[in-house]
Amino acid sequence: MKIIVVGTGFVGLTHAATTAEYGHEVYAYDIDKARIAAYQSGEPEAIERYVNEPGLAAVIRENLNRYLFFTTELEPILEGTDAIFLCLPTPPNPDGSSDLSYYFDALDTIASLLAKRADQRRVVLINKSTVPIGTARQLEAVLKRHQVPNAGVASNPEFLPEGDAVEKSRRPDRVVLGADTEDDFRIMRRIYSQFVNHVRIRYIETTPETAEAIKYVANTLLLTYISFWNGVGARLGERFDNVRMEDLKRGVTADARISTWGSYVSNGAGGSCFGKDIQSLIHQFSTVGYPADLLQAVYRINEYQKTYLIDRAVQEAGVSFNQKTVALLGLSFKQRTNDMRDSSSLKVVDALLAKGVKAIRAYDPLATEEARRYFDPDKNHLFGCITYHESPREAISGSDMLFISTDWEEFRGLSRTIEETVKPPYLIIDGRRMIPDYRELVTAGYDYIAVGSGFMSGTAAS
Repeated sequence: MKIIVVGTGFVGLTHAATTAEYGHEVYAYDIDKARIAAYQSGEPEAIERYVNEPGLAAVIRENLNRYLFFTTELEPILEGTDAIFLCLPTPPNPDGSSDLSYYFDALDTIASLLAKRADQRRVVLINKSTVPIGTARQLEAVLKRHQVPNAGVASNPEFLPEGDAVEKSRRPDRVVLGADTEDDFRIMRRIYSQFVNHVRIRYIETTPETAEAIKYVANTLLLTYISFWNGVGARLGERFDNVRMEDLKRGVTADARISTWGSYVSNGAGGSCFGKDIQSLIHQFSTVGYPADLLQAVYRINEYQKTYLIDRAVQEAGVSFNQKTVALLGLSFKQRTNDMRDSSSLKVVDALLAKGVKAIRAYDPLATEEARRYFDPDKNHLFGCITYHESPREAISGSDMLFISTDWEEFRGLSRTIEETVKPPYLIIDGRRMIPDYRELVTAGYDYIAVGSGFMSGTAAS
């Protein structure tokens, strides 16, 4: 089939590349000429400046100019197209609603061109962007306004975890398709023919509105799991003596009815989806007169979690951050990605600067270049105190305290690096419980504070 993917960010690029693997003729379109040129080069370093996803550059390179094509010109590729996937950003507005300006700007352009095409075969426009419930009907209205002939509308939400997106595209948990007509379902069954009768993958055909709702409910439920463990499990470990977080987690999740996913505790969940989607759903409920108290509580807990360890350090350890040098390990919102959207590190940096730190010595295996864009001294002179380093050891050297903000695996073996690099008194703030032998560090005189544990004084231990 001939398929166009509009938008080549994380979702669009991954979808275009993995769909091409199945032999479809896929055209990935974007207005960003530099981005498209990077993808067209096939060079991993160039591709990963925009989307750094394990295995994705190899898939692009393998299919480039064979089944996968990149372009900044939409009109020449429209003839003969069977499906157009919309993979466009829908960031939150200040009131929590979804900003659909990118989406409808692109849609107006597409509709105006489709109205003029000579080939009037059936084409279906498919939402992969996360959009408010009912957006498919707005899409229909745009097509009618432009008098686009023989076009259908469908919803096909994505469920791609960053860091594992290629594998999840090839072997998804489920494929959800929402449409109104058999013609449109028939086209999408051909696109996803490898999944339609799969014995392990749930293939679901439903209405467009239900498909849109599935994405929101799935993401808000996942964030609810995370916020429950942070807001209940972690607090028990922090406030009640001798409650061991790891044992608590194992004991509770031994029940087959209780998910182990989300049972870890952390300094908050970030990324491009969870926070944005729960805010959007709260706003959507408000438009129909429902207060959504549960969702608001989940969102508040997650946002509070991002910086509360700094407050705990002040209150429980008596720490003053003023004129101190802090080593910050981890900038991306989670391991195996360079994505910093809604990352906890953004809030951590803001909080540390507000406390008057002298310097922040930062390290992340992938996200340094992203961080330079977020923390641009030309936009805020306070960001000038941030320096970027090549290893955890280099970042920790010369610091007064350490904050671990991302769950990179290489941070699990930090005890020896800490002992060899800095001497007590020294505070370790562990936002991801990445140091399993923390008690040995405390015995050696280091102060330790973590999600799910009370403050441990190295002075008291020694």
